[in-house]
Amino acid sequence: MTMTFVKKYNLWTDEQHAAAEQIIKTLRDGAIDVVRFSFPDQHGILRGKTLVVEEAIRVLQIGVTLTSTLLAKDTSHKTVFPVFSSGGGFDMPEMQGAADVLMVADPTTFRILPWAPNSAWLLCDVYFANGNPVPFATRQLYRNALQQLSSAGFEFMAGLEVEFHVFKVTDPHMQPSDAGQPGQPPEVSLLSHGYQYLTEMRYDLIEPVVEMIRRGIQGLNLPLRSLEVEYGPSQFEFTFGPTTGLQTADAMILFRSAVKQICRRNGYHATFMCRPRIPNVVSSGWHLHQSLVHTNGGANAFMPQSAEQQLSDTGRHYLAGLLAHAAGATALSTPTLNGYRRYRSYSLAPDRANWGRDNRGVMLRVLGGHGDQATRIENRIGEPAANPYLYFSSQILSGLDGIRRKLEPPASADAPYETPAENLPRSLPEALACLRNDACLREGLGSGFIDYFCAIKEAEIARFNLEVTEWEQREYFEMF
Repeated sequence: MTMTFVKKYNLWTDEQHAAAEQIIKTLRDGAIDVVRFSFPDQHGILRGKTLVVEEAIRVLQIGVTLTSTLLAKDTSHKTVFPVFSSGGGFDMPEMQGAADVLMVADPTTFRILPWAPNSAWLLCDVYFANGNPVPFATRQLYRNALQQLSSAGFEFMAGLEVEFHVFKVTDPHMQPSDAGQPGQPPEVSLLSHGYQYLTEMRYDLIEPVVEMIRRGIQGLNLPLRSLEVEYGPSQFEFTFGPTTGLQTADAMILFRSAVKQICRRNGYHATFMCRPRIPNVVSSGWHLHQSLVHTNGGANAFMPQSAEQQLSDTGRHYLAGLLAHAAGATALSTPTLNGYRRYRSYSLAPDRANWGRDNRGVMLRVLGGHGDQATRIENRIGEPAANPYLYFSSQILSGLDGIRRKLEPPASADAPYETPAENLPRSLPEALACLRNDACLREGLGSGFIDYFCAIKEAEIARFNLEVTEWEQREYFEMF
């Protein structure tokens, strides 16, 4: 039997091998015409290639080649590293000269796309030809963080609350003069006026679009819980039940991509940009509910043993770790220049690193308590455009540091916008400086990755500083 790339480097588990056998059977049944092989890039955007079925079967254990320059792109898709110089600008000979890397499918992620029923989809990891994971591949970085957590006896569990906007496209701007890097975003109109938070009238107004999205999301078997009309014009919120490990981050990646594709096919534009430059539109956030469960038995490690406690000792130390590294982690939870428009006092968004019991003005909202297996910490700092693999990694690494050092959090902030606490970064440049100087995150993600990530974001900042107006609209409205 031919030694495939997957077998040579032992890249799949028994579960993945079994899933691959089932995929081949499904593809040979004849209902699927093409398979999309995709990997989440540094921005949390899916990139990849579409293969006909026979080719997809052939390369399932061999891998799909891609140019390594995809890992050198900023959000305008410009290459910001000197890829033809020594080391390719990464100090890595494997990436010099725009050399190839290999996408290797994770067979457990296989899905048939409800909005493109002749198409199947596979999420991939990225490797060098020598079998080593590409160190800038964020899904692998998250897997590394999960392994550290597992070594400490825990598993990461998370649920999602994601806000976003959906507009009706009035002009897609598809004339040749509209092309560019980035191109001209579409002109849009509202689906609702907003400001009637959770009213049934507003929900009914947007229900046809919500149902269109719901059918696609549930067709992907994502753990959808609720569909809500948010406060702002044309603003939605979808929430997802808790899952563990890679599942939650993978679900966020697929959810965002699915929503944008479903909407665009039907004449709508969905954007996960935090604050679009549209009159009267309000910011969107991404609230991350997280807890740890014991790998031995699956019990919630945050649930306290007495009614007098808000969290267990483990939960309290984890909370303190999140606070200690809040400034450093901000660039990973809020990676766009636009995301910092959201941090405003008295706006239901945090402006400092604090915590409180069931308080929506703090950064870390503690929910649950004694006897509640759903005890958790809700981090309210994130923007919906964040790369989930990096956001989740930052939480695990920060929380683990708190557990290892037995850090203690300060008193709760019952007046969140008045209680003294470390201010969160007010801009992306400030956040990047904090990330560069955070020893815990630098060690956990690797100095090479931190410098790489900061270089990409600094390239965006440099372009922003050359623009006078409209930069954010062009940069993020279409992209996210």
